[in-house]
Amino acid sequence: MTATFNLREAFQTSGVAEILESLDRELIGLAPVKQRIRETAALLMVERVRKDLGLAHETPTLHMSFTGNPGTGKTTVANRMAGLLHRLGYVRKGQLVSVTRDDLVGQYIGHTAPKTKELLKKAMGGVLFIDEAYYLYKPDNERDYGQEAIEILLQVMENQRDDLVVILAGYADRMAKFYESNPGFRSRIAHHIDFPDYSDAELLHIAEMMLEQQSYKFSPKARDAMGDYIKLRRTQPHFANARSIRNALDRTRLRHANRLLETGDGIVTPEMLSSIEEPDVRASRVFQQNGAVNG
Repeated sequence: MTATFNLREAFQTSGVAEILESLDRELIGLAPVKQRIRETAALLMVERVRKDLGLAHETPTLHMSFTGNPGTGKTTVANRMAGLLHRLGYVRKGQLVSVTRDDLVGQYIGHTAPKTKELLKKAMGGVLFIDEAYYLYKPDNERDYGQEAIEILLQVMENQRDDLVVILAGYADRMAKFYESNPGFRSRIAHHIDFPDYSDAELLHIAEMMLEQQSYKFSPKARDAMGDYIKLRRTQPHFANARSIRNALDRTRLRHANRLLETGDGIVTPEMLSSIEEPDVRASRVFQQNGAVNG
């Protein structure tokens, strides 16, 4: 009699389905990213079951590359990926250690190796997320110590790949050049996931979700004003998708608080304390001067 195994039930009981559902709830859009994560989770689940049933199996290469503009959810997805890998038994602890060049590279001879090794030790059993990874490589600077960090990382990615997953992240064009200059990274990374920019409608939905998490809401006119803000802001320099929206809402709440304090007799209701109104949004400098990047 041929042995059978309920793969779908195993997927549910592992907790991976719960992680994927949380991604759907917490992140607006990003359909291609979520699909790739689901596919990766399915592959890992199948390989684990094959191992349990005594079938030939091979531990997949798990190092990843996340490319896209700032504020598109790369760090959030990396955090969920760490949890997913832990639930499936591919990493021991499941923690995410997020670093940049400054955390890995020292300024003086002899400083880089200890810094890099200390962070790798901290990340072991989980995921090391290196944001803007291309800054590790500065070929024009002969006195730069980034290459030392790269060599240590490559060695660990190869020799301890069963105990550490490395995710490199950054702008797509810069990451492509980085891989061309450092083929050792390209050969060790199996999963390349591109994070698209959010649409205007998705950014407005994100803004509403962020306010809801803080027990605020837009009035109808304020919601329309935020839609206009998004259209203008994304054409200006240094736009960072959801990150820019979060910053804009912080400043909007400041204007909202100031308006309540300075107008009327000071008497407020819970509705007034919770409702963002049109003037709170339209007072932004984005509406008032072409090329403004704050407000």
